Amino acid sequence: MDRSVPPAYPREYERELRLSDGRLVRLRPIVPGDAAQLADAIRTADADTLHRRFIGSPPPLTPELLRHLCELDYGRRFALVATDPVTGRGVAIARYEATTDEVAEVAVAVDPGWRRAGLATALIELLAEAALDRGIATFSACYLAGNRPVASLVDRLGGGRRIIKEGLAEALVGLDRVRVEAAVHELEERPEGRGRALTAADAAGPDR
Repeated sequence: MDRSVPPAYPREYERELRLSDGRLVRLRPIVPGDAAQLADAIRTADADTLHRRFIGSPPPLTPELLRHLCELDYGRRFALVATDPVTGRGVAIARYEATTDEVAEVAVAVDPGWRRAGLATALIELLAEAALDRGIATFSACYLAGNRPVASLVDRLGGGRRIIKEGLAEALVGLDRVRVEAAVHELEERPEGRGRALTAADAAGPDR
């Protein structure tokens, strides 16, 4: 798989984290070469994961859609992928896409085997840091009203205005820089192996 990085690829968002269950995971911005693996992940995902992520059936996996999902400017559109360092398989993805100058829609999907370990929270906190640095002050989200993990994540980010209609919830979360920087600092300062930035010796970057 070709994972050469685009010119604007932000290496500062490469991380290795130890999750609350003890497993290591590697985080990095998505690159165009991830398209095939992302397509495979969507095709093989369980029905519940797909329903939560797309609030219904996923769209057709056309080449145009995959380019849209994987070829980003890392500014108005940004995504982070999480991989298992043992297998190299992707286990989670989180992204934001700006809808106005200061608002971006955010979404996250985590493989069932990697849930309840703090991975979604870590991804969203790093995305929030990237968003603030790029002039985005608010995240919006649309999710199933019964999706308690997402509702809890919204609460952790500082709450937001929720409108529930026909089983759906919408949230607007203002991104507080002090709160976000504290959360990211906590990730980076965890005990050994928790939250360190990757180095050239890690062989984890997409072009290594």
